[in-house]
Order: sequence, then structure tokens, then C-alpha cells
Amino acid sequence: MTTTEGAPVPPTADAAPPVIQVSGLRMSYGSTDVLHGVDLEVRRGEVFALLGPNGAGKSTTVEILEGFRQRSAGTVRVLGTDPARGGDAWRGRIGLVLQSWRDHRRWRVAELLTHFATYHEAPRDPAELLALVGLTGQSGKQVDQLSGGQRRRLDVALALVGRPELVFLDEPTTGFDPEARRDFHDLIERLARDEGVTVLLTTHDLVEAERLADRIAMLVNGRIRAHGTPAELARSAAAHAEVRWTAPDGTARREHTADPSRLVWELHREIGGPVADLEVRRPTLEDTYLRMVHREEAAETAAEPVTDAFDDGVGSGTRAA
Repeated sequence: MTTTEGAPVPPTADAAPPVIQVSGLRMSYGSTDVLHGVDLEVRRGEVFALLGPNGAGKSTTVEILEGFRQRSAGTVRVLGTDPARGGDAWRGRIGLVLQSWRDHRRWRVAELLTHFATYHEAPRDPAELLALVGLTGQSGKQVDQLSGGQRRRLDVALALVGRPELVFLDEPTTGFDPEARRDFHDLIERLARDEGVTVLLTTHDLVEAERLADRIAMLVNGRIRAHGTPAELARSAAAHAEVRWTAPDGTARREHTADPSRLVWELHREIGGPVADLEVRRPTLEDTYLRMVHREEAAETAAEPVTDAFDDGVGSGTRAA
């Protein structure tokens, strides 16, 4: 999918309506504009990651979608409802995993989950849910006795007890050790694949986004500057693939190219044999993200508008659809 700044994006081919649909979202605090006409769509059953540096507007966007903050302008629909008017029935269809909780510390794990289940008409079985998140062995522990990773799993269990159709994850693995992060990723993948739960993820961990997300939107300075699958975003920076080798005279050489395969073939033909110390480094999601952020910062410093995130326009523009 290719767009330009402000150009409409063709509607999704999916038959089901989007779980989240945002058009022209704006937010101002006094004279300060935080969001500048954000458009995005999140499809049913996908994991969608919203990336951006601090101050980009991620938290404001998510709080508007969750119904906790009133927007200044624009149209927002979450599960077909304007979050500003969402009632208890609407909230019961949504699960929230906040960045950190400091309450419920003296509750025992199973007791807390059973208590939360009483607030829903058709809750999941607490015992089955504890098994799903890998906390059966900790069911009798107090919450403040759990490790960071275990507490995060409990947060997910609390978010899922009401059988939500949509789950918001805000920096879900902050402070996790590698094993806990891997287990949490496995859990999220199972929820989306096996349970059909739609997930909106905000994270600073680009490796996490690349592994979990079906699609990614990059929010910088209150605008969606790029969107697409992780592979599409990486390919959009393909001109920056780096090829390193050692020339026949012993000097180290390096070149950036959009077609590393062709460059290697040409080097092989030129040298007449194997290319010494050949190394091809293709751009990652992190490379794409950092390049875009640095470009935005440079444009802001120079007071020059940025029209597209990438020259070739893959996934660039204002709408993530």
C-alpha cells in the first residue's frame, strides 16, 4: 500500500468492519497541538503496534481510544462506538493492561481474579485463565509476592477475564527479563491466533514490535509518518542496505545500495572470484524507525515541513489502514 501525505487510503478488503477506526484525530492542550489529524484503522484479530518517541502523542492517542480523554476534533470509533460515549457494556468488551499497577498487592492471585470475574456477565473461568497465563502455581500467593513477569501475566489475566474483543497493551514488558519477555510474547501470539483477540500494543521495544505486530504505525510529532507490516517498513528503507567487503588491495570497502544482490554479483565479476570478508547488512525495523525520527527532528530544527517518511512512499502518509 502506498500513500502520500493527506491522500486517502483505499478501504480494507476485509469484510469485517475495523475494530478501531480513527479519522482526523486532533488533540490540543491549550495552545499546544499534540495530535495533528491522525488517521488509522485496526482490523479484527490482528496485533497492531503503535510506535513513537516520547512526546509523539502515543499515550494521548491510546487514552482517547480507551475513553479516558476527550479529543479536540476528529472521528473515533472503537468496536463501533465513540469512546467518549461508551457505557459499561462497551467497556466490558475491552481489556486494559496498563504500564504499571500499584494496587491489590495484598490480594491472593486466584481471589483477585475471581473477584474481578464477578463484574462480568459471562467471565472466563479463573482457573482456566490462570493456566492460560502460566500462573496456576502462584494462585495462592499474594500479588506483592509475584515477580515482575508474573505480575504482568496477572495483569493480562485481569484484562482477559471478561472475554474482551480488544486489548490495549501499554509497554507490556518493561522490566522483564529475557525469559519472561519470551513467555509473554508467546501468550500474546496465542491470544491473537487462537482466541481471535485484537491487540493494540504501544512499546519502545522495536524487536518486540517486529516479532508481535501484524502491522505497525509510527507516530512522530503527532502525525502517522509510516505504516505497514514490519517487512514493508524494512523494505521501504532498502536503499540503505549496507554491503562491506575487502578489496583485492586489502582496503576495507563499504557501500549502501537498494540492490545488494546485484552489487555482490558485480563485485564477484569484477574481482573474478570470491569477495573477501563479504558482509550484507539489511535494514531492520529499528533502522527504519531511527531514520524517520532523525529526519523529523532535522526538519523540525530547520523549520521545514516533511511530506513523506520515505522517498519511495511505502506505507507513508497519515493513515494506517
